[in-house]
Amino acid sequence: MNTYVYDFAEGGRDMADLLGNKGANLAEMVRMGLPVPPGFTITTEACRTFLTTGVPPVELRHQLRDHLTTLEGAAGKRLGQADDPLLVSVRSGARVSMPGMMETVLDVGLNDYSVLGLGKTPERERFAWDSYRRLVQMYGNTVMGVDGSLFGEVLTRVEKQHRTPDESRLDVCDLIRITESFKDLVRERAGREFPQKPADQLWEAVLAVFASWNGERARLYRRREHIPDDLGTAVTVQTMVFGNFGPDSGSGVAFTRDPATGSPGVYGDYLPSAQGEDVVSGVRNTVPLRELATLDPASFAQLREHMAALEAHYRDLCDIEFTIERGKLWMLQTRVGKRTAQAAFSIASQLADEGVITPQQALERVDGAGLAQLMFPCFDTTRAGNVVARGIPASPGAAVGAAVFDSAEAVRRAEAGEKVVLVRSETTADDLPGMVAAQAVLTSRGGKTSHAAVVARGMGKVCVCGVEGIVVDARSRCFTAGHLTISEGTVISVDGSQGLVHVGAVPTVESDVMRYFDGGGRLPDGAAQEAVRPVHRILQQADAVRRLEVRANADTPHDAARARRFGAQGIGLCRTEHMFLGDRRPLVEAMILAESAGDRNAALDALLPLQRSDFIGILEEMDGLPVTIRLLDPPLHEFLPDRTELAVRMARQEALGTSPAPRDTSLLAAVTRMHEENPMLGLRGVRLGLIVPGLVAMQVRAIAEAVVTRRRAGGTPRAEIMVPLVDAVEELRLVKDEVDSVLTSVSTETGIAVECPVGTMIELPRAALTAGRIAEAARFFSFGTNDLTQTTWGFSRDDVEAAFFSAYLDKGVFAASPFETIDREGVGRLVHIAVAEGRATRPDLEIGVCGEHGGDPSSVRFFHEAGLDYVSCSPFRVPVARLEAGRAALQAADDESFGERGGRDVFAGHTG
Repeated sequence: MNTYVYDFAEGGRDMADLLGNKGANLAEMVRMGLPVPPGFTITTEACRTFLTTGVPPVELRHQLRDHLTTLEGAAGKRLGQADDPLLVSVRSGARVSMPGMMETVLDVGLNDYSVLGLGKTPERERFAWDSYRRLVQMYGNTVMGVDGSLFGEVLTRVEKQHRTPDESRLDVCDLIRITESFKDLVRERAGREFPQKPADQLWEAVLAVFASWNGERARLYRRREHIPDDLGTAVTVQTMVFGNFGPDSGSGVAFTRDPATGSPGVYGDYLPSAQGEDVVSGVRNTVPLRELATLDPASFAQLREHMAALEAHYRDLCDIEFTIERGKLWMLQTRVGKRTAQAAFSIASQLADEGVITPQQALERVDGAGLAQLMFPCFDTTRAGNVVARGIPASPGAAVGAAVFDSAEAVRRAEAGEKVVLVRSETTADDLPGMVAAQAVLTSRGGKTSHAAVVARGMGKVCVCGVEGIVVDARSRCFTAGHLTISEGTVISVDGSQGLVHVGAVPTVESDVMRYFDGGGRLPDGAAQEAVRPVHRILQQADAVRRLEVRANADTPHDAARARRFGAQGIGLCRTEHMFLGDRRPLVEAMILAESAGDRNAALDALLPLQRSDFIGILEEMDGLPVTIRLLDPPLHEFLPDRTELAVRMARQEALGTSPAPRDTSLLAAVTRMHEENPMLGLRGVRLGLIVPGLVAMQVRAIAEAVVTRRRAGGTPRAEIMVPLVDAVEELRLVKDEVDSVLTSVSTETGIAVECPVGTMIELPRAALTAGRIAEAARFFSFGTNDLTQTTWGFSRDDVEAAFFSAYLDKGVFAASPFETIDREGVGRLVHIAVAEGRATRPDLEIGVCGEHGGDPSSVRFFHEAGLDYVSCSPFRVPVARLEAGRAALQAADDESFGERGGRDVFAGHTG
């Protein structure tokens, strides 16, 4: 018989796949001897059975009853008994933390009779009815499907009648009235009474938590965070402890380091006389955790001890939920805490300095997405203007957008291309779509541990919480700050680093990290060094261990220079078509319209010195490093005016009685002649070189003469020539023969031997499948994964991304867009084939990738595994690729192989 339920004492953190993150960590705290309310965990396996079949495993109900009986025996009271009942919480807990995305039900076991037993003394009466109204509200919404906002309306109505800011000021009679109204609401909306049998409450709550795995917000969160849909959630059932007993009770959330900045210390929020849901929901403003030292010194001292023990045990930032019940501290949950990108780098660096983790582990704890965030612009504080509100800086960064006041409006405007800021009194899990769509989240309530703060940090969104100086009126779609009213659609700027809100768009400047890269990786002086030093040192560690080189896609000397400053080890893709635009377009038109070989050669001769000049500048900036220059790739008609615009212009001239200009007539004839129904698969790439006489020769001569010029100047140019869109080795051989002929001619003319390796892009399925033959003529391969993805999937990217990609993501066809992250099963299989067959023919074949995937963190790991030599990406993504290449090397190797590679410890000797 399968075991579907485990007591907390039976598990440990190594069982997270089975018990979920929450259940495994509760078991681990029990092992450590920390004060944890007793309970048990229902496994993810039980959830997966329920999700697959629609019913729970047949053994589950019996096992649940047995563990409940054991729990009752240890407590000396039964679930829901009329006199001082045992009450339990029912919480979700997946393998990967999904804060607020699934369901929780507290105070399970209360009914019309047990509430009287719980509140049998006058000092407990208010507490008992407060707990019962919470159960009816949570259960009615989570299990019985009643719209949660309806409960909120009842509560708000009573609060307004008493002119009180929240329910903490309501008396017993008010709470009884609210509870009865909630039960009436459940009966009316759900069509049945609120259940009075505690066993039924528990069973239905467990099934509701299972079902919440496939709720809309949970699916949206998993899609955004790339969490597999088949993991399922565990369910923890735990004895309730009560923070809402009175002033000597309360609940809080603690972090062992600041999750926003990474600074060491005690951080978190505390709320006296409250349950944990009040803290994380943000419905009431909390006090800083340090105030607990005054309110309850003994509990604060115990909490500090437990926090230190947990951080030492987990060797990482810990996120802790706790409750104090009448002076007794209980630990309800711990997990490795979510953090901002800045905090991730700082904490990893600090822990390496402290000897808690190795430098290699520090590298594994950061990622390219976080580094990219640190490179985003920040506000120019010297030009920020007046501050209209101040709050708690919950998630750093700078964001500008139109203020919106509900999730649906945020999504609608974002889909229309508008940047928005979601403004709420507090957020709930139902606000997730709007939080995903928004540039920033702004709330008038809550602290650094509220739902808005935790979710925003996890997504890398700017967030300012607890802005007590504003009043949010969602119905009127505005908020007020003093005498100022900000209506929906007004542009505001949110500074998540300082906790400030401005009206209007505040100008931005480069971040400290971006200035560091633009300065060639030199540490700055002053305060900026604190933000940059962890990045500098961890990136050094990545460079020390990575096998993949990182090159850049660059088409101008300016881009080449910036790429080199950012750490590029060469240019993996120089697109020559970008050199034919602007004021050079008439020369290209002349080449296309040429009616004789002489006219065409004259146009090519005019283009030659311009191309040569471009190549000289790029080779100079990349002196000593490889520069892979791709011959002309796009169809020639892309260099001509739009066909429709030409036809309309000529028709207008004829309608006015004037003859069209001869040049327009020639251009229209040429555009019509060259028109293709599917130009992506038409006359482009290598086909152009074979069909248009003189084109390859002109480009190769420009490259060769640029090499000669740089050699004469004392440089070390390393130009490589790449032939695009090759399908068959015969195409490459024909072009290579022409390339070799031109290189020989230039060498003879100048007296300087010019050698440029010739290779090809692998961007068509046939090329990948015949890579062994193509390698006979190619010195190197470079995967053009953009076109390879299009031709493998049969997609035209420009057409399909807006047409149906969102539907495919919703339906699970894609876990991520194949144009953003490499499709391992299809495109990745072709890459593996081409690498294996190419190197079987030519063992020294150099292989890289120059599509957009070269800067995608997940794709970089794949290219490392596939055995490529380098990735190439835009200059701005070079640091991200460097970091991820180092992480890929660590991920692919065990400790022994890492030692054999001789990775050096760049943290040695650093103390801060």
